[in-house]
Amino acid sequence: MAYDPEGIKAKLLNLSQPCYVFLDNNKIGLSHQRVDNLPPQMMVNPLLPEQLGDRRFCEFHGVNYAYAAGAMAGGIASEELVISLGKAGFLASFGSAGLVPQRVEQAINTIQTALPTGPYAFNLIHSPSEEALEQRAVNLYLKHGVRTVEASAYMDLTPHIVRYRAAGLELDSQGNIQTHNKVMAKISRSEVARKFLQPAPIKILNALVENGEITPLQATLAQKVPLADDITVEADSGGHTDNRSLVCLLPSIIALRDQIQRKYHYERPVRVGAAGGIGTPEAALAAFIMGASYIVTGSVNHSCIEAGTSSHTKQLLAQADMADVVMAPCADMFEMGVKVQLLKRGSLFPMRAQKLYDLYKNYEGIEMIPANIRQPLEKQIFRKNLDTVWEETVAYFQQRDPEQIQRASNNPKRKMALIFRWYLGLSSRWSTIGDEQRKMDYQIWCGPAMGSFNEWVRGSYLELPENRRVVDVATHIMKGATYLYRLQNLKLQGLNLPSQYTYYHPTRH
Repeated sequence: MAYDPEGIKAKLLNLSQPCYVFLDNNKIGLSHQRVDNLPPQMMVNPLLPEQLGDRRFCEFHGVNYAYAAGAMAGGIASEELVISLGKAGFLASFGSAGLVPQRVEQAINTIQTALPTGPYAFNLIHSPSEEALEQRAVNLYLKHGVRTVEASAYMDLTPHIVRYRAAGLELDSQGNIQTHNKVMAKISRSEVARKFLQPAPIKILNALVENGEITPLQATLAQKVPLADDITVEADSGGHTDNRSLVCLLPSIIALRDQIQRKYHYERPVRVGAAGGIGTPEAALAAFIMGASYIVTGSVNHSCIEAGTSSHTKQLLAQADMADVVMAPCADMFEMGVKVQLLKRGSLFPMRAQKLYDLYKNYEGIEMIPANIRQPLEKQIFRKNLDTVWEETVAYFQQRDPEQIQRASNNPKRKMALIFRWYLGLSSRWSTIGDEQRKMDYQIWCGPAMGSFNEWVRGSYLELPENRRVVDVATHIMKGATYLYRLQNLKLQGLNLPSQYTYYHPTRH
């Protein structure tokens, strides 16, 4: 029996054992077993982090925890990050967005060698301005047998995501549909969620059959299963985000899932997970209590050792507060006015990116920009003549997607957009490689979860970025959520513990 604060806390933290609460001579005591001649006032059963969320998620993806690390573009969610989490029983998605096919193929080989049976995923990002990259990514995933993709930034379905899904469908010897190509779709709007919750559109399937990209049988089977196995509800996150509130968005998407399930009667209902703003055990538990099958973290992994970014960027992230984020124009959907959430502390990028977008809206081409505006652009932002920037842009897209240059050849507005995207695209790379000359131009994707995480770990060994490992972060978030769930269970039975017990502080294993 433990009566002292340290002993009581130790009992509560031993999640693999039940906790019995006794009143002994007007003193509260906790024990892992019953005590003769002293009836317990209340008790809680053992509860392990592996039990949080939906066990079907864990079985389906071959993981131990209903926890995933989302893809951070440009390889920030690196091979090392994916492999470390995979070996520890967590799912993680490689950040292939923005990388050329050769670099993605290299990552596939590295990860498959280290995790031959998984678990791992690769990002498949919707690229409306560079469709060829999305197509090539699907080609690679099908070629190398990548069985799980995290689909992100989709506003509408494309033939490429439909092809990936349908190409992995077949019937087993009992006539059951086997879905070898798994899709986790990250969404923030109900109209997009609906597209992934329903079967693939017949029109797209028929076109794929006509092109010989899938078989007629696969097209038939695709009409009987949802396009996605999992829907990740993305709230106020880093990078692409609609800044939605998780407590509003998650229940509405779960209700939509249930509505569509009643219509189609899928043998395996689509699971709904939660992402955006999850950087503490409290946030994780809130998501699970609201019905999330699993949680996805992003920003909190950006500052970890395994993240594919520079030490300076990790230091900036480790100092961030919740208010140190801002929305700014993004590179991949620049012309559409789409914005991403970034760290504003220590960088002029958000302000400079917005200035470029304002110029894009106000002028029809680079040549139309007055000299008194153009000169400061070349000196302060680009640090070179814009004609030189265009030459570099042409060389870049000749290797990556030549169609982009063709579309800009007789379109001054399009040419201006590509020149401005030179800065927006390179700014994230400067951050990842740690370009000393461009520190004030770093584009660092980050949501408010980074600030809440920093507050939570302050004073612990995880306060310093050089101590942050993705497996430790994942383990403590899940263990902390389980501990808090145990306290909540006791509270519902009438036990209100002092505040010293209600805080889970990360300590080294």
